[in-house]
Amino acid sequence: MTFVEHLLAPEVRPFSIAAVMILLIGGIEAISMLIGVSLSEAIGHSVDFEGHGDHGLVTAISWLNVGGVPLLIFLLLVLGLFSIAGFLIQDIARTVAAPLPLIVAGPAAFVVALPLVRASSRLIARIVPRDESYAVELGDLVGRVGEVVVGPLDQGLPGRVRVTDVHGNPHFVAACAAPASAALPQGTTVLLVDRDDTRFVAVAAPEDLKRAPSSSVN
Repeated sequence: MTFVEHLLAPEVRPFSIAAVMILLIGGIEAISMLIGVSLSEAIGHSVDFEGHGDHGLVTAISWLNVGGVPLLIFLLLVLGLFSIAGFLIQDIARTVAAPLPLIVAGPAAFVVALPLVRASSRLIARIVPRDESYAVELGDLVGRVGEVVVGPLDQGLPGRVRVTDVHGNPHFVAACAAPASAALPQGTTVLLVDRDDTRFVAVAAPEDLKRAPSSSVN
């Protein structure tokens, strides 16, 4: 059996679909960032259900997602670990005797993935700051200095600027060049001077601010 045939085999089809969904979500996020709209920002920064009652579903998600992690990362963890667990279960079963029926392999993979999602969520939650501890308003980023990471910035479709907030946390925001500004190539140090909804207006940063790219003129 070839690798492709293995991935398309009926006994692993749900796990292959989960793996394809990871690629699709990653591709959509990459494309959305290029056009100035982040998928992760659109669906919410984090999911955190601690302390919100005793409902069974809420309790389960809280157990899985201790500390809160970005929602997109949480979804990718669930899909990825479910897919990996499913392939491993079926490969072991095939080696011992024969692949398990999907009605058995699917739930088994889900059960195996649950503690792995919990452990991974806890690890990532220690790295990613909690929203309530380091939350900033978009308007607070006006006056901050950042770097063009997807450009050039002009008056057309927005690019992306990497900017840090007052806590030192990075943000990748959609931005266009100011009306009177020339195009700002990728790698240019820029100053965010205004904001229109979720899109920022940028100009080339003055020389004194370029030496301190995480500074603010506020």
